[in-house]
Amino acid sequence: MQTEYKTGASTKHRLLFHVVFCPKYRRRVLLGDVARKLQELFEQACEMNEWELHELNIQKDHVHMLIQINPRESLSKVVQILKGGSSYVIRREYPELEEFLWGKSFWGDGYFAESVGKKNETVIRNYIRNQKES
Repeated sequence: MQTEYKTGASTKHRLLFHVVFCPKYRRRVLLGDVARKLQELFEQACEMNEWELHELNIQKDHVHMLIQINPRESLSKVVQILKGGSSYVIRREYPELEEFLWGKSFWGDGYFAESVGKKNETVIRNYIRNQKES
């Protein structure tokens, strides 16, 4: 399924990105309730900001997503919102993770991102869906 173009007041766009980021120290803490809560938080953030989360795969030690954003936001701002908001909630609701993640952040610095074109969208979707636990 190819992603549709979005239309704004005077724009037509399709800004689709494959984004990957990891917990601090790449700890294997994205399991069970934490993973379920992260999925809920990412979906809420996307709904509130009018982004579309096309694919999401949360592994033990990293997150893959295929996200479509609007031209009014930069990708770095989108990732900052996703990581910052989820970090705040996860650290508050799961204080036991402090043992594994010292300091004030849940996520490690940085992220991987690549733009996704129409020709490679299906390949990226399948890659995200078929991530295997290692």
